[in-house]
Amino acid sequence: MMKSVFQIIAVVLIGSCTEKDPIFNASFYECKSEIISNNLQHPLANTINDLAKDFIDKGVPGIMISVRDKEGQYTTSNGKSDLASDVDLQPCNITRVGSTVKTFTAVTILKLQEDGLLKLDDPVSKYLPKSIFGGIANAEKSTIRQLLNHSSGIYNYIQDANFQTASLNDLIREWYPEELLGYSRGRDAYFSSGTDVRYSNTNYILLGMIIEEVTGKPFYKVFEEKLFHPLQLTFTSFAAEDPVPDGIIRGYVDLYSNLNLINATYYSGWDYYSADGGLISNTADLSWFMEKLFKGELLTSASMSEMTTWVAPKDQSADGFETFFGPGIFQIMTDFGPAYLHSGDAIGYFASMVYFPDQEVSISWASNANYGKIDDIIQSRETMERIFKSVLQPNPSIIK
Repeated sequence: MMKSVFQIIAVVLIGSCTEKDPIFNASFYECKSEIISNNLQHPLANTINDLAKDFIDKGVPGIMISVRDKEGQYTTSNGKSDLASDVDLQPCNITRVGSTVKTFTAVTILKLQEDGLLKLDDPVSKYLPKSIFGGIANAEKSTIRQLLNHSSGIYNYIQDANFQTASLNDLIREWYPEELLGYSRGRDAYFSSGTDVRYSNTNYILLGMIIEEVTGKPFYKVFEEKLFHPLQLTFTSFAAEDPVPDGIIRGYVDLYSNLNLINATYYSGWDYYSADGGLISNTADLSWFMEKLFKGELLTSASMSEMTTWVAPKDQSADGFETFFGPGIFQIMTDFGPAYLHSGDAIGYFASMVYFPDQEVSISWASNANYGKIDDIIQSRETMERIFKSVLQPNPSIIK
């Protein structure tokens, strides 16, 4: 949802690093398990299948779409997991889902507050040493709550030109949190903490470090203990222990905005080890997670009240949905009422997960391509409205 300056610039030089794509057997992409709860008789099956096919017809290499409602779950896929190897995409394949991890990070923080290990209104400085946050404007006085809902005003490291240059010069470099924080040091804050909201990945690097400080464990291990394993998120993992796992679908970029796609599977190394990205999953797991979260099965009622406390930006985008910021989630106002949403980009990948509280419907979709014309196809407001209408107000034929 929040596309960074770095991601836009990065694709400009990707072509210079491209080599001939390796060929894999179809068995390389076989799922370790199936989506057991998939309801192939779901009344929306044909509508969702047609919607997925239409994305492919428009030039997207592969797409997964998952819906959970009173009829159960239905997940479909269309297109290819690997263009060079000509392997069909399966609904259970794993993909990068980028910043959707921020919702997992926020839920973990709220669960740690339930455990008495932290408080949302505590300052960052209570948990992290100055050697971590020193030199980052607003970091010392910002609270955990302000990190969660992006009201800290802390500079977004991805927007730093030096970081962008360093990343472009070595697209397969793997970055660590301390290195990334360095690109926020010495930069002005966007505003005084608590006076506005603006998306910043730096907030979530700091949150990951706080999780580690209060638990004594890597933050992604806490994700596993509190979320992945209890929810049986079979297809969900964090990149740190296996950044490019066997079977992950290939990711592509539309470098020249002409749908001539370039393999970018190995170009996401800046978020393998920090809590602002790095999640690997699929749409079935994302929809399941959103349903369990917003039906109140993960957090106490007090924590859910925190999760759905919204802050409005001073300036709303003229061409987007009216948007409000919460802890690791956004509320957007749609024709079908409010929806809770987080999207994520990695180079070559896009995913989005949405929950409609009035209808109790969860929708997620993911593509193994982005940038150029692909973005208009899979993540524009028009596309989102089309998906919402197809699911919430189904028609006999696909909504054009």
